[in-house]
Amino acid sequence: MINPEIGFTSDVITSPNRFVGRTDLLKNCLKAVNTPLSLIGIHGKRGVGKSSLARQIQQIAVGNYKTLINSGLKHEIPERTREYVTVYYQCDSMIKDVEDLLERLLNDQNDSDGLLRLIPNEGKEIVEFSRADEIDVGVDLKVINWGAKGIESSRYAKVVENNTVQTFRNFIDAAIIHQVKKKMKRDGLLIILDEIDVIQNKDGLGSLIKSLSSDSLKFAICGIGDDLFEIISDHSSVERLLEEGSINVEPMPLHECQEIISRAEALFDGKIKFSDKVKSEIANLSQGYPYLVQLIGKECVSKADTKTDGIIDNDVLDDVKEDISNGKAFPTLERQYLRAIGQSEDRKNLLYILAHQKEDKTMFDTEVGKLVLKKARRDAEDLDIKHIDQQLPRLIDPKYGPVLRKVPDMTGYYEFINPILRIYCQLRG
Repeated sequence: MINPEIGFTSDVITSPNRFVGRTDLLKNCLKAVNTPLSLIGIHGKRGVGKSSLARQIQQIAVGNYKTLINSGLKHEIPERTREYVTVYYQCDSMIKDVEDLLERLLNDQNDSDGLLRLIPNEGKEIVEFSRADEIDVGVDLKVINWGAKGIESSRYAKVVENNTVQTFRNFIDAAIIHQVKKKMKRDGLLIILDEIDVIQNKDGLGSLIKSLSSDSLKFAICGIGDDLFEIISDHSSVERLLEEGSINVEPMPLHECQEIISRAEALFDGKIKFSDKVKSEIANLSQGYPYLVQLIGKECVSKADTKTDGIIDNDVLDDVKEDISNGKAFPTLERQYLRAIGQSEDRKNLLYILAHQKEDKTMFDTEVGKLVLKKARRDAEDLDIKHIDQQLPRLIDPKYGPVLRKVPDMTGYYEFINPILRIYCQLRG
């Protein structure tokens, strides 16, 4: 039995050996990292690969350029590069506001990504470590022993009672003075905040980033949003910080989706082989979303283990497509789908119609407080869907997802919140 995770993963890609494509974006990332004063803003839709790109920015920041070299961009690396010590934090929806976020950062004991590992104290042992498999690539700092006395950060970074912001500033200053400059002799500290869009109230975040950003401290934020200013909009000067750091991650070109599969074949060391036709079809089914390429590829390998000698052909892919259409392949997406449609066959058919509309945005008009479908009504009549306006509310109700959301500042427009779920609805049938 071959472990599908050897070549495919639904997790964030951290290793340069797994990362493929995004050549133009990598150029922008390299430029943003080497700009002394800027904010790096990574934005795009769910499943498009933002977090994986953020992890590659972290690799570039510590001086590991393997991703760039693999992508044929070695000539783009400047002679004098800026190198950083890094902090990486993934936000979650339990964070209410900016103060909550800072408290999380101040207490994060992750031994290779957390801010607290950089605060010097008695009894805490910190070593340099490589973020990739190779020994000679860029290094970062890692805690290997917190010490018997616990965290005594107050020795170097004063905790100001009832003032989270000032405590955070003190911790940052201590990290830069004692670790970034003195120990590692790096140019600065890079703090990467991933999935920042899930923070409930982001008021004040832009102002904080603007006030702290300097030649020695750079921020990178990553989140969903067609425009980065949906994520941070409370400080007019943030726009100037983003002049060289705004990175819009769009769906992958189909040939790059196929490259994901080719890279997986190499990782399987020849034990798994996809036909060219199957590679092309998986790329088309995924519609440029690398997350779906990984999921479908993984399912194909699982099928190949039981049916073939490692050759992924049309028969294997057809079996996977049948499992998807029956709701057997991707349990997480299936739960979201079933939660949305409930027990209603009409709502199931309505969701299918909406998912198959050509545009990314689903159009509605508001009349007398009701949402009236325009584009889908004719198809709904052909499928004999009853009471369309009664089926719609569940799709926009937060208790059941929601599946759809109103597009800001565009009267009468709605869109799928998760484009991966939209594609799944198409495949589910």
